[in-house]
Amino acid sequence: MTRQKILWLSHFVPYPPDIGAVQRSYNLLREVAQYHDVILLAFNQPALLENDKQIKNSLDHLSSFCTIADVIPIKSEQSSYGRKLAYLYSLFSKEPFTTRWLASNEYAKRIQEVIKSHSIDVVHFDTLSFVPYLSDIGDTKSVLNHHNIESDMMLRRASQESSLIKRLYLQIEGQKLRRIEKDWCPKFDMNVTCSPLDSERLLKNIPNLTRESVDVIPNGVDPDRFSSPTRSEKNNTLIFAGSMGWYPNEAAMLFFANQVWPLLKKQIPDVQMFVIGPQPPKSLVELSESDPLFKVTGFVDDVRPYIEEAAVYVCPIFDGGGTKLKVLEALAMSKALVAHPIACEGIDVIDGESVVFAETPEQFTTQIALLLQDQEKRKKLGAEGKKLALEKYSYKSIGLKLANIYNEINNKT
Repeated sequence: MTRQKILWLSHFVPYPPDIGAVQRSYNLLREVAQYHDVILLAFNQPALLENDKQIKNSLDHLSSFCTIADVIPIKSEQSSYGRKLAYLYSLFSKEPFTTRWLASNEYAKRIQEVIKSHSIDVVHFDTLSFVPYLSDIGDTKSVLNHHNIESDMMLRRASQESSLIKRLYLQIEGQKLRRIEKDWCPKFDMNVTCSPLDSERLLKNIPNLTRESVDVIPNGVDPDRFSSPTRSEKNNTLIFAGSMGWYPNEAAMLFFANQVWPLLKKQIPDVQMFVIGPQPPKSLVELSESDPLFKVTGFVDDVRPYIEEAAVYVCPIFDGGGTKLKVLEALAMSKALVAHPIACEGIDVIDGESVVFAETPEQFTTQIALLLQDQEKRKKLGAEGKKLALEKYSYKSIGLKLANIYNEINNKT
């Protein structure tokens, strides 16, 4: 493999890997840096890193394996009303919020400077939001990473929205995103998606996009970090882990709390539920205050001890896109998993072998209760899940594949 110089454009500082998108970017960047020289040019999202000390700590870690070109503040995030103005602007513009959000003359200038000063071979665009910057890289080779198929995710969200005004806004944004994908994705040398399903969605949405310009770089798991439990399971314990600031996670837990939890408690009165993750909605916090068996922790420094001690991992996500890192982490940690089929999209699980599917409140209640009462079944599911995670979703092999893609597109004439 010929060592390349890669400019990695990121919409966040990719460390620490506490949430899904950051985990994907961090692990891929770290693995790719073993084979290529990576230069990172990032925006900072204040919701992830609040102050200069946190930013410095993150950059100190990242600089151990890549070069930091710069970290630029997001203009629309620098005031309390900036993001709202960006939403309002997109409402009356052909441009969706997704691309308007990261508009920055300073960032565009830095891209041009880094390409010139470092003789960049390939530019990695880590989100669809960056596509307007394609004009700043000249004839340098380019890769566009799709964490999700954004238009599909937005339109699916619109179809499930009960508010007429919100549904209309989401539909409009979804159509704008579809146009952005059609206009820009064919211009990239390679589009990488999280799963074969997402690749098919992208190709279906964009008739002039060739199969040769689409490849799968799946979400993965760090097998060293998320390994088999060392702690013993606690009887009748459940867990869900994920940032409640991400709407599919919040919707999943509200569904569970309001519709599944009352049914489950009737069957297993001493069942305990742990909801782990920042920004929990008020109603979940209030439920935890009134019901000591429903525990909402908020952010924790390390989610692994909670996962280790849980008997069953519950993932009732029925919205969103891409592939769910939380599912891969549960599988890698040998956890019996009860999940909505949508939560497992793009992951090669088999119902009844490596996961148990459920969709309705009654199905979730029944399947969770059966697993809590059957330790042998939990062990069997956990063993099959771990085998799948290690064989197909280790970031070591996934990162190597991405590193090879950079070589392949740079060798094309």
